Amino acid sequence: MKKINVVESVLKANDALANENRRRMDAAGVLAVNIMSAPGSGKTMLLEKTIPLLGPEQRCAVLVGDLQTTRDAERLGGCAAEITQINTGRGCHLSAPQVSAGLATLDLNDISFLFIENVGNMVCPAAHDLGEHLRAVLLSVPEGDDKVAKYPTLFQPADVILLTKVDLIGVVDFQFEKVYEDLSRINTRAPLIELSPKTGQGMDRWLAWLRQQRRGQTGS
Repeated sequence: MKKINVVESVLKANDALANENRRRMDAAGVLAVNIMSAPGSGKTMLLEKTIPLLGPEQRCAVLVGDLQTTRDAERLGGCAAEITQINTGRGCHLSAPQVSAGLATLDLNDISFLFIENVGNMVCPAAHDLGEHLRAVLLSVPEGDDKVAKYPTLFQPADVILLTKVDLIGVVDFQFEKVYEDLSRINTRAPLIELSPKTGQGMDRWLAWLRQQRRGQTGS
């Protein structure tokens, strides 16, 4: 009997649709950023602060992935030009077909940035291409300084790593040096930005990075 590799077949189908998603966004001039992290790292608050600071000339849409509820989408409704909630049920990550369905709800020709707020999980989302152009991975201070070493598959493909909730340094035991040391063995390509959306610390570097990526895409 011929061996059937079901997992590989599923991933190939996902990747094929991810490439189609990317082509659709390229044609519309949309820059897609896949935001991944553990639950509670601050993805939603980051977007709440980021989108208004990018300015009205950069129209932003968000695809929000969660198992249930529309709570994060409701929080972002006041700042994003368009927002679509994707409930995965029991799924621990977004998939390219789900993002494809989400793209169909958006006016891509009127969007500069598409932020994909993935399901809170440090394992599954990293394995699935959604068609994004960039991956932003969050690590919050309360999670601990050992997570880069424990979850390398999340941090290895990251294009930018955001160390969030740095306003809590001194409240919890956290060693920056350990994070930098682990990243030196796992990912030296992605910039590490220390920030606190709550206080505004480091947000200028994050916004500058986003604008630089947008300029690189448009050539302007």
